[in-house]
Amino acid sequence: MAGEIVLTNRTLNRTLLHRQLLDERRTTTPIEVITHLVGMQAQEPRNPYVGLWSRVARFDPTELEGLLLDRLVVRTVVVRGTVHLVTAADCWTLRPLAQPVLDRELTVHQDHKGPLRTFDMTLVLAAAVEWFADAPRTMRQLRSLIAEAFPEAPAPAAAWALRNLLTLVQLPPRGLWSRGGQVTYTTAETWLGAPPSPVGSLDEVVRRYLTAFGPATPADVGTWSRLTGMRELLERMRPTLRTYRDERGRELFDVADGPVVDGDVAVPVRFLPEYDNVLLSHADRARIIPGDLHLTGLDRLGLGSFLVDGFHAGFWSARTEDDTATLTLELGRRLTKRQTSSAEAEARRLLRLLHPGRSRDVVVTAPAHV
Repeated sequence: MAGEIVLTNRTLNRTLLHRQLLDERRTTTPIEVITHLVGMQAQEPRNPYVGLWSRVARFDPTELEGLLLDRLVVRTVVVRGTVHLVTAADCWTLRPLAQPVLDRELTVHQDHKGPLRTFDMTLVLAAAVEWFADAPRTMRQLRSLIAEAFPEAPAPAAAWALRNLLTLVQLPPRGLWSRGGQVTYTTAETWLGAPPSPVGSLDEVVRRYLTAFGPATPADVGTWSRLTGMRELLERMRPTLRTYRDERGRELFDVADGPVVDGDVAVPVRFLPEYDNVLLSHADRARIIPGDLHLTGLDRLGLGSFLVDGFHAGFWSARTEDDTATLTLELGRRLTKRQTSSAEAEARRLLRLLHPGRSRDVVVTAPAHV
């Protein structure tokens, strides 16, 4: 430990914001950002648009729509077994690496683990590949097809299992900004063509994680990926990595050329969508969520969040009534008048993206404990 550089929590915060492109909007393209971030959480269809708006200068939602329609990015289940927006190349790279997570899900799902334990999916899988080659399918259609072709099958469980056993992508208009649609699937092979060879290694993906989220502990990498064995992997990679310590003495791994940013650097207010990966990708979230923030459980990260002085400051939600769009800021910690004013100004800019052409109003609420 002697001689190792110790990084303060504020330094880790500023470094994370810089690597996440949240310290200043970049003159770059959406596909470059999606690649750099190793995908973006996309459980809610519009989430990546808000995440990109906070990172890309002069972001235009039609750019991302075009990438989806041109099949350059896709919505698919990868990191942590959740829906992400990833590039076509990363669909092939990340999906095989996520398979252990998806296999575990088959054995622990509260509703489906029992039926799947005793049912052989081999014939259903073969049939599903043919069904998807014929036409895209909704989950309801898959259940009906399975029930008709395999009367002995637990149709709901078997249809759900296909998302874990095949590389399925969600097709537009799902995920578009200008219009929406129900979740409709096909296989990545049908939508994107045959996968490239080789498709990438876990070492390469972990190196990319460190580039975008590091410095990080093995537990952090495991939290981001839900994969096990991260300490052994990082030990194997150690000769090519750099290490630090945090204020609690924990060893942090990083790419050799990863920038470290001084904790005193000023940063702007930033708005994040629900479940943005910057909030979910470390075992210890102290570098982004302060200890004095009043959260009633991490499930509240299913709301939009905003950062003030680099740290989580509360939640936001938007609604429309008549010709007015209102964005509500729910403070989770005390802010100065200047900080509140900056948050309100950025909120109005976000409303311009979400609801152009409407009058804009921002409401600030503070729970009783703030």
